Amino acid sequence: MKKIILLGFVLMIAVSVKAQEKFEEGKISMTQTITTDNEEMQAMLEQMMGGSTMESVTYIKGQKTRAEVSNPSSGDIIMITDMSENKMLMLMDSPMMGKKYTMTDLDSEEVKKASENVTVTEGIETKTILGYECKQYMVTVDQAGVKMEMEMYVTDKIVPVMTQQTAILGDKLKGFPMYMVMNMNQQGMAMTITTEVKELNKEAIADAKFSLTPLEGYSKM
Repeated sequence: MKKIILLGFVLMIAVSVKAQEKFEEGKISMTQTITTDNEEMQAMLEQMMGGSTMESVTYIKGQKTRAEVSNPSSGDIIMITDMSENKMLMLMDSPMMGKKYTMTDLDSEEVKKASENVTVTEGIETKTILGYECKQYMVTVDQAGVKMEMEMYVTDKIVPVMTQQTAILGDKLKGFPMYMVMNMNQQGMAMTITTEVKELNKEAIADAKFSLTPLEGYSKM
């Protein structure tokens, strides 16, 4: 269940960029809301998250990203991706597991095989979100016995980098999702994860934020 919540990983409006201006470095703030038709699981999710909605921040600099999400129950998660190195570092600091990290080679056969079960189809609708015109894409993912269907609204004006929301898509999505609704069903339980960009800030980001060296005190999972 935690893997599914992270997969769906991996916002007050104050826009500091002009409409349709390229966004290549800065901070993106998002909200993620998780709901389910199972009352017991909904209560558990809200307890884990401190509510049904989480806030996350993604930093972008060229081909590098750093996504951060935190809540009192599940702890802190940081995912750093460097597309020039084709590496992804995930740092997890949770009350149950302690400080752990994973390093993923994005060129590995495992990653390539996972993306084989992903279908991306361009839709016909558009949305304007925070001044950016976004195209609709329909995505289907069938992995580990769980089928996920996603509706995304994507802009090509933000550097197309991998985030916690799009890691499983590989290079099949060209652009950045400003709004995404993911529906899945596991063992008869329906779940919906809605992710929405709420704020974009163009600002200089220090290179140190994108280091692929695991932090001191973290052990490999």
